[in-house]
Amino acid sequence: MNLIQRLMRVFFDLLYHPFAFTYDLVAAAVSFGKWNDWVRSVIPFISGTRILELGHGPGHLQLALTTRGLDSVAMDESAPMGRIAKRRLGNSMKLARAVTQKIPFADETFDSVISTFPSEYIFDPQTLTEAHRVLRSDGRLIVLPVAFPASRFLKWLYKITGESPAALNEVLKERFKEPFTQAGFSVEVKTVELKSSILLIILADK
Repeated sequence: MNLIQRLMRVFFDLLYHPFAFTYDLVAAAVSFGKWNDWVRSVIPFISGTRILELGHGPGHLQLALTTRGLDSVAMDESAPMGRIAKRRLGNSMKLARAVTQKIPFADETFDSVISTFPSEYIFDPQTLTEAHRVLRSDGRLIVLPVAFPASRFLKWLYKITGESPAALNEVLKERFKEPFTQAGFSVEVKTVELKSSILLIILADK
């Protein structure tokens, strides 16, 4: 593991555990206030009505899903995030504390499994095996791994790499596809433009 990976792992561990209370502030800052719009961008890609969210964080997506009448449950490894989400959503919400490498639900339970801005656990083969297991035969895994303000980010990438934004976009898509394909999914990576932002959304169908 290189230095950047180590630093990112430490950052996410702090953000999801002792400093979980700062999550919304950090998310708003890095997204220029677009975080919740980014998170809700996965909703149009949902298949069916029985939904599992991996890594629910402070609970914003769960609130959006349930207000749309979807039968949604969620899990997160972080106890502090669980407490924050419970305060936001109330006791009636279905929240579980668990790791994604061992999802505590039966085979073929869900129509869609969703994860927005997960850390590296989402690419773990065991996580993907578990997601595949709990999805129904025509189910879909939806992952939003990255989003960025379009103009600033693309100009910066072009400047430091000399590659066109389109070429860089294709490189990212191919890198994202590989672990999902190896886990037995049929994979498409969508580019979504949303309010001067660019999002990459992985659609992995069982």
